[in-house]
Amino acid sequence: MTTHDPVPSNSTDHARRRLLLAASSGALMAYSLPRTASAQSDWPNKPIRLFAAQAPGSSNDTTARALATYLSIQLKTPVAVENKPGGIGMIAADAVARSNPDGYTLLITLHSQLAQAPVLLSNPAIDTSKDLIPVGAYSTGLSPAAVKKDLPVKNLKELIALSKTRPITVGNYGIGSGWQLMIAQLAEDTGGEFTLVNYKGTGPMMVDLMAGNIDIGAGSLAGLTPGIQKGAIRPLFMLNGDSKNPVLPGIPNWVEEGFTGPAYQDLREYNMVLAPAGTPAKIIDTLGDLINRSATESEEVKSVLALLGIPDHKPLTGTALKEMIARVWPIYQNMTRKLNIKVN
Repeated sequence: MTTHDPVPSNSTDHARRRLLLAASSGALMAYSLPRTASAQSDWPNKPIRLFAAQAPGSSNDTTARALATYLSIQLKTPVAVENKPGGIGMIAADAVARSNPDGYTLLITLHSQLAQAPVLLSNPAIDTSKDLIPVGAYSTGLSPAAVKKDLPVKNLKELIALSKTRPITVGNYGIGSGWQLMIAQLAEDTGGEFTLVNYKGTGPMMVDLMAGNIDIGAGSLAGLTPGIQKGAIRPLFMLNGDSKNPVLPGIPNWVEEGFTGPAYQDLREYNMVLAPAGTPAKIIDTLGDLINRSATESEEVKSVLALLGIPDHKPLTGTALKEMIARVWPIYQNMTRKLNIKVN
């Protein structure tokens, strides 16, 4: 028996079927293209996630939640804060850097941790200067250093004297923080002994400080004010600001206590908002504009800024933000190398 390949009985019908199939494929492609192209113009059309790199109780978390409320209203879409502390802020940073650059996953973290990652980590998961785009930054505000209520010192001079008789345990809200560099420099300058205890944010550190488990800690007013008001801790000196500040008047800063230099004068901390590299410029610009406006339009953000002791603060965005990074990040990194600070 002879067999043959099947041939349609009607070549015209066969040709018609091929044309219909091609037309259908073309229609599918035409349908998909506008949807892809419109992803930016439709932004946002679904919930946004804002990863906070520190635990609740910190200025990072407080700022994140106030900003999220404002963005939700302005963008007319839910903005949820997810805390991902730890790993020098890299757990949160890595999650955002590896997400789709579509404006739906953002990061808010201490900028010092982004600056320090390439110095402190031998093999960081991401390049913080390339894999993330800075969008805006809020100052962490006035930062007091406070001691447990029964520590027998009344000022920085007495703290240094005590550190030469026994180790002072120091709570650190984040590895690589400006506070850590300040304490390391203080130890080098005075010969005092200071033992660092690292925490995943100001909140957990404050619990131990108020319980008397560590001698001293520092952080934002948002994190320390409750303990100060309860009398569980005592402010000793300011990391920034001066003794004329209206929130904690009479509490001197480093310079007023006789300490000058980069560690004591140049290390400023910010809660920085970032997006994955590749996020469209239009989305970055929109978010930057909203961050700027939040300082005057959002009651929640204004309340946080007042709590931080900086009610008239203007967030950094655009050129000002880039200039800050270019000026301050090298100071953090050079000091870390100079003081030989490493991850424990």
